[in-house]
Amino acid sequence: MNYLAHIYLSGTHTELRFGNFIADAVPGKQYAVYAKGIQEGILLHRAIDTFTDQHPLFRKHCKLLFPDFGHYSRVIVDMFYDHFLASLWHNYHPQTLEKFSEDFYNEIDQQKALLPHKMKRAFPYMKEQNWLIQYKSIVGLETILSQMERRTQFESNLSASVKNLETHYSIFKNDFEVFFEQIQIFVSSRINSSNNSII
Repeated sequence: MNYLAHIYLSGTHTELRFGNFIADAVPGKQYAVYAKGIQEGILLHRAIDTFTDQHPLFRKHCKLLFPDFGHYSRVIVDMFYDHFLASLWHNYHPQTLEKFSEDFYNEIDQQKALLPHKMKRAFPYMKEQNWLIQYKSIVGLETILSQMERRTQFESNLSASVKNLETHYSIFKNDFEVFFEQIQIFVSSRINSSNNSII
């Protein structure tokens, strides 16, 4: 799952959402320097990634892309899932995606001092380019993939994957809806565990 899905799955928990957002920039046990709620968000992010990586539909989609994109297939499928969440947003959230995104950017702005160095560099660009909104259209998705492509260590051709998305759009979309229902149940059960802690 990519940024939008991780943020959405954190619900209304501010610290949980912050931790979920920064998790990829916090290696190993370095999460221990943060407040408990942020720690839980980081660990929730990792749990979401594990659930996703092991899910048969996610694996099916990676396999579909693997002949053309190799190990970058997982990154691409994560991006596809954010596209479907954004394009189907009205099915999942009462706020508009525009309002949700604006509120999230403002929330992170208020906590910029806590961002890991990598995220301090990336967040202003993310906000300026409004990635959370760009995911909504295939053109916007292709733009973000092109930007990511320029930063990959090896040739990835990420932006070309939108052709695969368009070719198999109904398959990806229908499977995403099944997958996303299941991951929401998974996350809800962790957040609402007996002691209200997901660690």
